[in-house]
Amino acid sequence: MQFRRQALAKLQTPDELDIPVRLARPQGWFVLIVTVVVTAAASVWAVTGSVASTVSAPAILTHGEGSYILQSPAAGQVTAVLAKQGQTLPADAPVLRVRTAQGETVVRTVAAGRVTVLAVALGQIVSTGADIAAVEKVSRANAPLVATVYVPAENAARIPAHAPVDLTVQTVPAERFGVLRGHVLSVDRVPQSARQIAAFLGDAQLGEQFTKKGRPVAVTVRLDASPAARSGYRWSSAGGPPYPLTSMTLATAAIRLADRRPVDWLLP
Repeated sequence: MQFRRQALAKLQTPDELDIPVRLARPQGWFVLIVTVVVTAAASVWAVTGSVASTVSAPAILTHGEGSYILQSPAAGQVTAVLAKQGQTLPADAPVLRVRTAQGETVVRTVAAGRVTVLAVALGQIVSTGADIAAVEKVSRANAPLVATVYVPAENAARIPAHAPVDLTVQTVPAERFGVLRGHVLSVDRVPQSARQIAAFLGDAQLGEQFTKKGRPVAVTVRLDASPAARSGYRWSSAGGPPYPLTSMTLATAAIRLADRRPVDWLLP
């Protein structure tokens, strides 16, 4: 009976013209406006904005001129060690004496540099061509350091000139002294083999270490100078560590890559 009464009432006002039409609730309008604004902002950013990214890679502090391996010209016994590890020597400086069947031979430096590794000791027997020392080429002891970063080859093309670089130095606690600041000086375009890296650094182990994930590209980074800092270089902290840096110190570099527009990777 109740259903019949509702049906009769419906027939009397079939169009419900006396009921106001509600297009949307206030909450719905608010959601719609927010959606339109967000969509418009995202569209503008996709066209005009950019995405910054960095690449992290192993690095080493050097004087930028490379190193060389000093080898024994003859077989014999080491009778005197005339140089110390860490010492800076001029060209043709004596490093050690070797007693051979023909007499004593003095092994000398090929070029001026700093002895980074001394691989022999007094009384040791060496063979012809044996590695005696690794010498980093440097003309003076206070020559400025640079960082050589071994970046994966696929990222090399995206490294712009003078890109900022942050270096976490292995011998400096980053949580206390921060990171070392620098800028890209040059980018090699040819990937290097383990042998090439070992020849440049004078260390075969480093050559293997830097090529574990493939042949990298060498990026030279100029360290930002800061006369007020004890190390002589600029750090993210106020003054950096209270001691100088030395070459052949390992680090990890974060290099700022060229910005990429979002539309570049949204479009096919």
